[in-house]
Amino acid sequence: MSEFRGIDVSHWQGAIDWTKVKASGIQFAIIKAGGSDAGFYTDPRWEENCKGAKDNGIAVGAYYFVGPGCISSADGKADAERFLAQLNGKQFEYPVYIDVEATPASEKAGATEAAIAFCRAMEAAGYYAGIYSSTYSGFRDRLDDSKLTPFTHWVAQYAAKCTYGGSYGIWQYSSSGQVNGISGRVDMDVSYQDFPSIIKAGGFNGFTKQSGNTQTATPVQPSAPVPPRKSVEELAREVLAGKWGNGTDRKSRIASAGYDYAAVQAKVNELLHVQSRPQAVYYTVQRGDTLSAIARKYGTSVAAIQRLNASLIRNVNVIQVGWKIRVK
Repeated sequence: MSEFRGIDVSHWQGAIDWTKVKASGIQFAIIKAGGSDAGFYTDPRWEENCKGAKDNGIAVGAYYFVGPGCISSADGKADAERFLAQLNGKQFEYPVYIDVEATPASEKAGATEAAIAFCRAMEAAGYYAGIYSSTYSGFRDRLDDSKLTPFTHWVAQYAAKCTYGGSYGIWQYSSSGQVNGISGRVDMDVSYQDFPSIIKAGGFNGFTKQSGNTQTATPVQPSAPVPPRKSVEELAREVLAGKWGNGTDRKSRIASAGYDYAAVQAKVNELLHVQSRPQAVYYTVQRGDTLSAIARKYGTSVAAIQRLNASLIRNVNVIQVGWKIRVK
């Protein structure tokens, strides 16, 4: 099975050096066009990112982030029309997606109808449409996924493997990737389908259909690639950001992803300053004291005491009665 390396970006990544991104081995990019989560807007770097990726031979897809109010067929269709205006005049080798992660779980039925209407409107306009959401809080909690099987899925799950039970074309496996040409973190993706060939052959996304070719995408349930393993600190910071749940659910998910739960939780405690730490120990210098005698008393060394009190003790032979010095 083919696998293709990708990223997804928005204005949050700032100015991107797409030449370096290409040289790092990235084959595709899903770029944010805009959304309806903060009014109706176009991402400030939409045009810039599209051009930069295209100019460097990186295959491009696009996504539109719908807001919490996208909870009916009418809402979905209206957002699709705004998305179509942003896509006008461009060609995309990868699908164009509705991003559903902000709608309330209590509006599951409405959000599902909105996603369907959005994708149908995109298809009617000649686009290869799909849905982005997460394994648990998205496709399970915010959407009725049983109604969404006609559309390709882009699944987010930050783990060593994707446990989503259905078919999907792209897996977003990390939100904290490092790619040359991008300052800071970036979402990392792997695609299991040759979308450029499928989309070009079918005449979707601004391409002219190739005569006599009726190739379509066949949904697959891919085996997981082996993405870069995350460090304990990286996982701990994701826990603090709420990406691994709580309690026994967190423990189960971290363990099933192949990580040491105890090590991750210990790092979480350290980052929260919960883990007990040795308290500083001080001593008040008495008449007749020497640093060596004080060091022996507390099981430390003269050099260690000097380091702890560098601003006070300038000379090993000079300490004064009444000084309060740190010994540990």
